[in-house]
Amino acid sequence: MSRRYRRLAAAGIALALSGALAGCTLIPREEEALAPPLVKPAAENYQTVKAVKGPIENALQLGGTFEAMTFDVAQFTGTGGRISKIHVTSGQQVKKGDLLAELVLDDLDLRLKEQEIALLRAKSGLKAATAQYGGKKDEDSQLALRLATLQRDIEQMKYDRLSKQFDSKRLLSKIDGQVVFVEELQPGDYVDSYQTIVRVANLTKMQLVTSGASADQVNKAEIGFKADVTYNDANGKEIQFEAKVSQTPATAPQSLNKQLAEKYATTLYFSVPQLPEGVELGQSVDIRIILQHKDDVIKIPRSGLRSSMGRSYVRVLQDGKLREVDVEPGISASTEVEIVAGLSEGDSVVLQ
Repeated sequence: MSRRYRRLAAAGIALALSGALAGCTLIPREEEALAPPLVKPAAENYQTVKAVKGPIENALQLGGTFEAMTFDVAQFTGTGGRISKIHVTSGQQVKKGDLLAELVLDDLDLRLKEQEIALLRAKSGLKAATAQYGGKKDEDSQLALRLATLQRDIEQMKYDRLSKQFDSKRLLSKIDGQVVFVEELQPGDYVDSYQTIVRVANLTKMQLVTSGASADQVNKAEIGFKADVTYNDANGKEIQFEAKVSQTPATAPQSLNKQLAEKYATTLYFSVPQLPEGVELGQSVDIRIILQHKDDVIKIPRSGLRSSMGRSYVRVLQDGKLREVDVEPGISASTEVEIVAGLSEGDSVVLQ
């Protein structure tokens, strides 16, 4: 290779290298990634309360009304019939034996009077026969006396049956009291047997009953449990008094009446030692039954108690550190719960 050729080749290589280096300067230099700023984690805030000592109660809050302890439900127990007349109005005072309502008698009252006459004649005939034949032992005398006796018995049976039929058409009050319900009926309206026509109540003795309660609620109470009762009188003044549970579903009497049996299953009855002055039948009241009560117990809000897999525990803060403590709960009220073991007064409990 000639000297001149080697110089040209070296120049070409140098030119190529310079071009390549010049091309590298056209590619932008990659920027280095910025490190993320250091963020200080926020301190976790806990809502805490102190475990305190005090009383706790588990109570039922129910509604109730006053009803009469003694009342008469007037119903026609024979066959139905058409109303002749309703003799009383709601609010009316009645005595035992007063006529409340009656069905159309047709001529039953007249037939009863005629039968009464027949009975009196038969009795008179027996009396005369006894006077004439009573001391005689002959067969004819004894036969005459026997016939007079049978005639009296027949007329008595006829009278008793007609009298029973007549009585079935009339409703008489079985007690002294006040009419508290009268079915809206007009003369000629048909009524079924055992349809309630009139209710009479003795308002001198009333009891308290729950209304609108569930079977689960009323089954928590027992005979003798005390109840605090409040209501507002006609002037808006709050009246308070005490009552005691006198009947529960467990102690209710057996009844073949389906409606009454259903009522017994969801109703508590209360005795009221002293009725408030001016209380009325049907008066609505608020009833608070104390199921459990303790004084001087450790208690916390119910939201502080936790449970998992049958375990009861709380979270407490001690020296800024969170830890779990197993506890034994006791009485559970509407907003609080008793802690029998596991906590001390003043412990800081974390709420959920």
